[in-house]
Amino acid sequence: MNNSTFGEHLRVWRKLRHLSQQGLAESADLSARHLSFLETGRSSPSREMVLRLSDRLNIPPRERNNILEAAGFAPMYKTSALDAPEMRAARHSLNIVLKSHMPNPCLVMNGRYEIVAMNQAVGVLLSGAHPALLAEPVNVVKFSLHPDGLGSSIINYPQWRTHILERLARQLESGGDSHLRSLIAEVRDYPFPALRDNRSGKEYDAPGVLLPLRLRSASGILSFISTVTIFGTPHDITLQELAIETFFPADDFTAAVLARRSADASTSCPIPA
Repeated sequence: MNNSTFGEHLRVWRKLRHLSQQGLAESADLSARHLSFLETGRSSPSREMVLRLSDRLNIPPRERNNILEAAGFAPMYKTSALDAPEMRAARHSLNIVLKSHMPNPCLVMNGRYEIVAMNQAVGVLLSGAHPALLAEPVNVVKFSLHPDGLGSSIINYPQWRTHILERLARQLESGGDSHLRSLIAEVRDYPFPALRDNRSGKEYDAPGVLLPLRLRSASGILSFISTVTIFGTPHDITLQELAIETFFPADDFTAAVLARRSADASTSCPIPA
């Protein structure tokens, strides 16, 4: 949509949010006639109007820059490399979070689901994968669903696959880019891994409060629940698109295994300060 007009951007985002012109106009405190003129190009918006409509439509910073440029204004948000000097405070915070979650696996991924940092405990998830899937940057979605990655170790693979695909679909519906669409198409075509025992994961078909990730490992069956954390009100696109995913033990056995593994693991900063 980079070459689209402001009105085309506006119409696409309004439809993504399932809003009528009247509904958006009322939310943004303008007339439906004025909104119609903005969408058709008969009226040009002020910068304040672009930002107001972007707020009402909950447009993410990267796309907000595009819509500002389409309206003839300078971008509002910058994109800084994670190793840039101005990102030192963010790197420091990420390192604290990663180390504080030991012995639980914790990783930082960008908007493409590529790992940009992780703590030592993530090794329990990466062990046994095909080297091709561990080539940097490691894509979390591809790694977790590919039969040569984590997929062959997931006992409840069908349920976990559905969980991941539904998560991606929600993100795409809320305004994901073409890369996300391509990622979904690729992982949907992955073959299901061959079962190594008589378990099929059907014991997890019943709905519950949380869906655990159940993994076969050399130590036994490990069970995790995961949480995702994002930065609050970031003013940089790089930070806005970062997510921290932590895998907490769902039972005492998994907690004990993680504690044993961490005894010899280094907790040095995974991101250069």
